[in-house]
Amino acid sequence: MTTAESAGSAGSAESAGPASGAPAAVKSAVRTVLLLEHFAARPGLHSLADIQHDLSLPKSSLYMLLRTLVNLGWVETDASGTRYGIGVRALLVGSSYIDGDEVVAAARPTLDRLSDDTTETIHLARMDGTSVVYLATRQSQHYLRPFTRVGRRLPVHSTALGKALLATYTDEEVRGLLPQRLEAVTEHTITDRERLIEELALVREQGYAMDREENTLGLRCFGVAVPYRTPARDAVSCSVPVARLTPGHEQVIKAALFEARDRLSVVTRRM
Repeated sequence: MTTAESAGSAGSAESAGPASGAPAAVKSAVRTVLLLEHFAARPGLHSLADIQHDLSLPKSSLYMLLRTLVNLGWVETDASGTRYGIGVRALLVGSSYIDGDEVVAAARPTLDRLSDDTTETIHLARMDGTSVVYLATRQSQHYLRPFTRVGRRLPVHSTALGKALLATYTDEEVRGLLPQRLEAVTEHTITDRERLIEELALVREQGYAMDREENTLGLRCFGVAVPYRTPARDAVSCSVPVARLTPGHEQVIKAALFEARDRLSVVTRRM
């Protein structure tokens, strides 16, 4: 969802009343979440004018909200007190989500083994709207390796993780989730929704998804969904530089991913 879409949703939520059939939203809570999500999507510090322009919130109430969040540690400022960014308390809450997640805890031994078996970078991610969010990573044992971090958010359509998850939805559900034209992250990204749906049929048939430099140039990824829910919400992937991907190494990666999927299916069965 774009900032404009978020702002529109927040505006609708703020104006919604009991007649809508749902509980009325608390305006200050909606604005607080909107503001924190805005900072999360835009690292660094931003002026009050820029934030107000992006979110279309009243300047006076936005300033008061920012000062309140600064005092609580959720927002930080520069030395001049005129530019704002995400605060350390957001990190504490984000870390607690990872630390308390049962799937992440159960997956740790499997991710460690998958890392050893492939020697490449391993990811566990969760679908969130039209994105996948990294919950855990294991870095490659090689010098040439991709940069990854927990909490990173990537488009669902341009990643092996996302394709593996989308393949557990019906074609109509995918059409309802994604726009007809998709964002081009690289020159190789599939930008036509119907072409992506065609690829998802192949993913269902072969049991794994591929990202062919569609999210990062020079990098290929292989992903499998963890089927403890239907549709699935979590997936595991292995990323490898194209320069190091031989046919034999590719087969090792696929076999290791299938084994990891089967082990995770057992340990997450009751979740």
